Amino acid sequence: MDSNQPRPVTPQPPQGGGGSSGSGFSEILSVFLSFIAIFAMPPQGNGGGGFSAILTVFLSFIAIFAMIVIPSSSTIRNGFSILHQVPEGHVGVYWRGGALLKTITDPGFHLKLPFITHYEPVQVTLQTDQVRDIPCGTKGGVMINFEKIEVVNRLHKDYVHDTLLNYGVQYDNTWIYDKIHHEINQFCSSHSLQQVYIDVFDQIDEKMKDALQGDCTRYAPGIEIISVRVTKPKIPESIRRNFEQMEEERTKVLIAIEKQRVVEKEAETNKKMAISEAEKVANVSKILMEQKLMEKDSVRKQQEIENQIYMAREKSLADADFYRLLKEAEANKLKLTPQFLELKFIEAIADNTKIFFGEKIPNMFLDQRLLGNFLQQLSRNVSEEEK
Repeated sequence: MDSNQPRPVTPQPPQGGGGSSGSGFSEILSVFLSFIAIFAMPPQGNGGGGFSAILTVFLSFIAIFAMIVIPSSSTIRNGFSILHQVPEGHVGVYWRGGALLKTITDPGFHLKLPFITHYEPVQVTLQTDQVRDIPCGTKGGVMINFEKIEVVNRLHKDYVHDTLLNYGVQYDNTWIYDKIHHEINQFCSSHSLQQVYIDVFDQIDEKMKDALQGDCTRYAPGIEIISVRVTKPKIPESIRRNFEQMEEERTKVLIAIEKQRVVEKEAETNKKMAISEAEKVANVSKILMEQKLMEKDSVRKQQEIENQIYMAREKSLADADFYRLLKEAEANKLKLTPQFLELKFIEAIADNTKIFFGEKIPNMFLDQRLLGNFLQQLSRNVSEEEK
């Protein structure tokens, strides 16, 4: 062997390696360098093929490097790749020799041993699983079909290892797809078509959510059921037409009821308006009546005041007249003396302009004597009363 020829390097087997450790890359690189050294040796013959051998080795190295180092997105190349990428919203889980490792990686680039370590990205954000074509039989024996049921769920990061260890990467087949089929059939078998299609259809979402979450909490606590959306099931055409006719008749009845309610409301409104108008008129009349009564009462009180004033004035005048007459009577009583009466008698006779003569004259003097007697008697009576 020519001393100028390079010595072949014997490949050394790797001394272990981890799922995401950096030592795996250096081990694989040393193996590649050994292969390059072997393929780069010139042939033992006459020569001339050195350049082609180098080119072949170089292209082989590039191909192997691209396969192993460049991150892959396909499952086939996943086993050959050293560098792999975990997308955002996922975590990386690893198997070595079919055994699930406890290593969980976050989003980003990571290293692994090719051919030995297998990895899968597992979503830990919200995801929607669509379960399609779910046949079920109702309590009455009618077959119906739910075209699509959507289940919004999430796998918590802390429970990824336990969930995959017990149920595998396709854990949602067990706890969502198969479970939805089971729960829908259980629900349909205990309800009639009328209930499933119309009466309790709005409750199916919550019932499915509670049923799924109950079993997941018990057996797979890492799975959280956010919501369930159930589409209207398909029913036989003849039954569907009957339901449509029933719904149409029900709609007509509801329309008639609503029209009746509108008429009743209008009548009630008109009644209330009439009552309000009558009350308003009554209130106005009452106010006017009260106003008139107040005016009459004011006039009455004014008249009473005037009457009281008039009565007080008349009473005062009457009292004054009475007092005057009383005083005059007292004064006259004091004047009734024989001398005063005789004086008045004389004054009365003196005022006469005519004097009669004849046979009756003595009678007149006789009358004067009688008057004198009367005056004397009156004078005695007054004296006795004073005593």
